[in-house]
Amino acid sequence: MARNIEIKAAVDDLRALAGHAARIASQGPQEIRQDDTFFRCDTGRLKLRDFGDGTGQLIFYQRQDRQGPKESFYVLSETASPDSLRETLSLAYGQVGRVRKKRLLYMVGRTRVHLDDVEGLGNFMELEVVLQDGDDIDAGMREADALMQRLGIDRSHLIEGAYIDLLNRRQSSM
Repeated sequence: MARNIEIKAAVDDLRALAGHAARIASQGPQEIRQDDTFFRCDTGRLKLRDFGDGTGQLIFYQRQDRQGPKESFYVLSETASPDSLRETLSLAYGQVGRVRKKRLLYMVGRTRVHLDDVEGLGNFMELEVVLQDGDDIDAGMREADALMQRLGIDRSHLIEGAYIDLLNRRQSSM
């Protein structure tokens, strides 16, 4: 399974953060629209990502739901039929919910910097330090921490869990 080190944080000023990211990025920004449907899954998380252009990815991942850097294991499967796959998985497993977002992607070395405008939630930043087989987990965590500091992300803004968790909590408290 592929793996990365992730950090997710709430962001007050996405435009200012985009300026910081652009100054240190080796690539980007690339704008991506994503419509993620989450399905019931007892062994991790299963989501279908629809890019809105007839393509998508089925993504299974496992990670701890805690603040700060954490290791994530994942498998991606490309699809040219996200709508029919969503229907099939919904019938088979049931939907947990949907997350729609506009994402700006920057690359800083081997790290994917996502600046996300999440429908119904607000603005967030996500770092994914992509690890290769044999890469040291602690080095990846230090790299994520250092990049978070370079981008001016305060530890008090770190969040745990996934966007779907935040949306479901928000909806259940209404």
